[in-house]
Amino acid sequence: MSKYQIAVIVGSLRKDSLNRKLATALGMLEHPELSFKQLQIGDLPLYNQDDDDNQTESVKRLKFEIKSAHGLLFVTPEYNRSIPGVLKNAIDHGSRPHGQNSWEGKPAGILGVSVGTMGTALAQQHLRNILASLDVPTLAQPEAFIQLKDGLFDDAGNIGAESKTFLQNWMNKYVSWVNNFAV
Repeated sequence: MSKYQIAVIVGSLRKDSLNRKLATALGMLEHPELSFKQLQIGDLPLYNQDDDDNQTESVKRLKFEIKSAHGLLFVTPEYNRSIPGVLKNAIDHGSRPHGQNSWEGKPAGILGVSVGTMGTALAQQHLRNILASLDVPTLAQPEAFIQLKDGLFDDAGNIGAESKTFLQNWMNKYVSWVNNFAV
């Protein structure tokens, strides 16, 4: 099996983001088929259609990194029962101008962690709707609405023993999903 390059998009800019911590820890799980790269989205200007013909270097970089990836992994918090604005801004930049959708056809997985009991269920559902409109095939099952609890991470920042089986199984399904689509 070849090594697939996975673009990881974390929907939080916060230095101590739980979702960035989750994305990093997922990268340490056993999955020799995948190579992860967390994409930078905090330096993107606010999307403005007037700038489609003169995109900034940060937008060009984002679009190139998306196009270069075999798959996508979105790890996002939930803000006000939806996705964070910074994530929507990155999605808009990657899909524009019309006819130049960098996301199209890239197999995606969605996860998120929150202190709330519903995890990031509503943000993930909104993100699925957005990605469907951009022709991004998204892994439907298993869903991963993760609530932050003791043991999710160990002292070294890895996935903790109590959560490792579930997240390793999720990752195995994601690898199969990417394998179905990646060329």
